[in-house]
Amino acid sequence: MASEELAQKLQRRLQLEESGAAAEDEAEAVKGAAAAGEVEERSCLTASAGAELSAKLCRRQDINEGAAQPRRAAVFNPYTEFKEFSRRQIKDMERMFRPYDSGRDGYIDLMELKLMMEKLGAPQTHLGLKNMIKEVDEDFDGKLSFREFLLIFHKAAAGELEEDSGLLTLAKLSEIDVSIEGVKGAKNFFEAKAQALSSASKFEAEIKAEQDERKREEEERKHRRAAFRELKSAFSQ
Repeated sequence: MASEELAQKLQRRLQLEESGAAAEDEAEAVKGAAAAGEVEERSCLTASAGAELSAKLCRRQDINEGAAQPRRAAVFNPYTEFKEFSRRQIKDMERMFRPYDSGRDGYIDLMELKLMMEKLGAPQTHLGLKNMIKEVDEDFDGKLSFREFLLIFHKAAAGELEEDSGLLTLAKLSEIDVSIEGVKGAKNFFEAKAQALSSASKFEAEIKAEQDERKREEEERKHRRAAFRELKSAFSQ
């Protein structure tokens, strides 16, 4: 009796082990089919899309899977990219840009541009503001970065803005001089090259002038501190 009961238990355990192994095999099969389907789906997407779209889809999938390599963001230097403007002009544009970037995110959005145009005395319609942004919005994010803001003055100086353009109105009312000879006046490559060299020399001269100005201010501060110490010692005697 005991041996018969033991035999039944052994047989039952053997059945359970066999069913468990079958379930594992089935799970592995499902997993393999899913992986194959995923590879097939990605291949289909890649085949049906263009090269650029395919790369974006693959990178997006890599990002989702945590396998994407970080990309280095290009550093924007207004002084080297917009050489037709002097350092003083670029700083003037920056001083104009910052107060209207009320969100302190490095951008002027639609409402901030609306306020800017109102302060300049040239209010625009909602559609007019959108068209203004659209003219220089290179990344299609619906707002103006500082680089795109500089493009307004670049286009104004180059005569690339229509007379009825809101951007031309902004450039004219900004009180920033953008009558740059190098943009409109260079008739050929050699004149443009000479103008670029002239701009570079002017750029270096402006840097030196700023450095001299800082040294002069520092010297004045030293003299004031020395005079204050002398005055203080005279009263303390």
